[in-house]
Amino acid sequence: MRNWTLENLPLTVDLETTKVLKALPTAHAALAELKGIVSTIPNQNILINTLGLQEAKDSSAIENIITTHDDLYKSELNLDAFKSLAAKEVQNYISALKKGFELLKTDGLLTNKIILKIQETLEDNNAGFRKIPGTTLKNAATGEVIYTPPQDYDEIVKLMSNLEKYINDAEIQDCDPLIKMAMIHFQFESIHPFYDGNGRTGRIINILYLILEGLQNVPILYLSNYIIKHKADYYRLLQKVREENLWEEWLLFMIKGVEITAKETIELIGNIKALMLEYKHKLRDNYKFYSQDLLNNLFAHPYTKIEFLVDDLGVSRLTAANYLNKLAEDKILRKDKLGTGNYYINEALFELLTKR
Repeated sequence: MRNWTLENLPLTVDLETTKVLKALPTAHAALAELKGIVSTIPNQNILINTLGLQEAKDSSAIENIITTHDDLYKSELNLDAFKSLAAKEVQNYISALKKGFELLKTDGLLTNKIILKIQETLEDNNAGFRKIPGTTLKNAATGEVIYTPPQDYDEIVKLMSNLEKYINDAEIQDCDPLIKMAMIHFQFESIHPFYDGNGRTGRIINILYLILEGLQNVPILYLSNYIIKHKADYYRLLQKVREENLWEEWLLFMIKGVEITAKETIELIGNIKALMLEYKHKLRDNYKFYSQDLLNNLFAHPYTKIEFLVDDLGVSRLTAANYLNKLAEDKILRKDKLGTGNYYINEALFELLTKR
């Protein structure tokens, strides 16, 4: 390995190679199409919640925090009878994602303050940037140290301050935002500023940066599933930049990830819209208690419960229970029991979200 040190951004490297420039238009076209289809969904919280839960599961799986969809959706119900440490960690991820999005909308910037808040929510602590040396990144199979990130607290703070400026000041480097996203992701993962949660925080930063740049309006484009499918390449290419200064292949990998993920998300949202329309006709034609709020509830929560309906529809517990029990009786939902509580599954939505 060559004597490589992490430098401030921007770098004096030609990032806009012919291959990179040729890869950008199709990725941008897919992003624009995705942004357009999302704008046709009246209640975008449906997508933020359902796709956010999927992202939380995928991003956590990269770090070997494994949970099933069933456990994940059960944990969202907050039923006393269900306890799962892995699912709780995944729930922390969706909370961190939503917190970051809220703060970005409020501040109009993606600052270190927001990044620290994301990690704090993710890890449920306020340890902040690393102060104690000793952190290394190892090969999971061999235990060999493959990279040692900055160890000194002052250096970490300095590099993160530089990264903050790079993220928010367009004049620092005039290049395509997808190139900058890939640069930001590499830099953040190489600084590795936290004791834990760096990978998951870095993947949240990806989507927030696309929103900051106006390429998306809501957090629904997530690269974690793409990274899972190409995990070996992801880590190999990160390391090739450090060892050989080979940026082009890394940039192409990330740009292709955006393109593929955008296209997959477009297809998934189209399927969700079609299923919602099917349910809308079914409910509206057969149930006097149909409302758009009820439909939205059934698609924002693959597993729902009486309390969710009480909150979303503003009805009594008895009324909410009657609605859900009638839908379960007619096989629109499936009713299950956990401890002393009942929950209700939108099986068609569950299958749609889990067949990837």
